Amino acid sequence: MNAPNALTMSRVALVPVLAIALAKGNLNFALAVFALGMATDVLDGHIARTRGPITDFGKLMDPIADKLFVGTAFICLAALDRIELGVVAVILSREVAVSGLRYVAKKRGTVISADGLGKAKTGLQTLTIAMLLYVTQPFTAEAQLLVMVTTFVTILSGMSYFMAYATAPEVSRRDSIEPASSPG
Repeated sequence: MNAPNALTMSRVALVPVLAIALAKGNLNFALAVFALGMATDVLDGHIARTRGPITDFGKLMDPIADKLFVGTAFICLAALDRIELGVVAVILSREVAVSGLRYVAKKRGTVISADGLGKAKTGLQTLTIAMLLYVTQPFTAEAQLLVMVTTFVTILSGMSYFMAYATAPEVSRRDSIEPASSPG
């Protein structure tokens, strides 16, 4: 267990803490937990990229931890009526679809790396969740504009991954060196 993997697992451990804080309506504490969890995401990625302890465990668990953490936040915010359930369904459907696509791509020997839209999606989702935890009125025009932009970029990002997969050359398993895994 290296430092990036420990940070990833700490994010998984924060999932129930975030859910309980939101279930109790303690938005300030939930915002602090969410900020801490997202800081672990940034930090584990930075350490892994700069110091090189990239592991198969980390490649598998980091995106799972991210999706559990962000997905829990969105589901709880919908339960608190701070975001429309339909929007959350679209966002989570994209995450499931891209995760499934990456699994299929890996079996095919294709690497689908995170692109600019994937990184923008992550940033916007993080900003949206933080904003919905912070504001007292989540259905103002400004808040809803951010939700709409986040949803739009989330959809575009998903489409981008499917287009990348559709245009990627097929590589046989014996020729494939790099496993297909990248967050985003």
